[in-house]
Amino acid sequence: MRSGERPPAGQHGGAYLLVLFAVAALGLTLAGAGQVWQTVAQRERETELLFVGQQFRQALASYRDRSPEGRPRAPASFDDLLEDRRHPTPVRHLRRLWRDPLNPHGEWGVVRTDGRIVGVHSLRDAPPLRTHFDERDAAFAGVDSYARWVFVPAPPRVAPTAAIAPPGTDAAPP
Repeated sequence: MRSGERPPAGQHGGAYLLVLFAVAALGLTLAGAGQVWQTVAQRERETELLFVGQQFRQALASYRDRSPEGRPRAPASFDDLLEDRRHPTPVRHLRRLWRDPLNPHGEWGVVRTDGRIVGVHSLRDAPPLRTHFDERDAAFAGVDSYARWVFVPAPPRVAPTAAIAPPGTDAAPP
């Protein structure tokens, strides 16, 4: 075709339009896939946060429950959970110092009482995806931020005190 001539009938850019529509459709498909991937990744990080939070709960409970008489019942630092030197043989309440899976720096928010660690939470202030929780995490239902998922150990189990009969009787008091 020479300059200034019209293209033959039927060749007015139809193939070009078809390629443009294909590229647009591919872009929309990839954007949808990216959104799905992001949601899946967020759910995995939530699941990991719940697992790691449970590890801290168990470590804090172990530290408290195995505290020698007259010694603090909560650690001053995470290092105390990694190696508790209050015993003749050091005790490891936590295998390793877990990172916060939702925080790019891995740092935890720490809940302290009298300067001692009693709980941890994520520093990420974003709304969680998960809405249903098992019994130990039931308090997280309806919470609007990961930072409010605070992992503290359950209260210690106290054995029921046996009723003791007064001296000289065979019956327990009412």
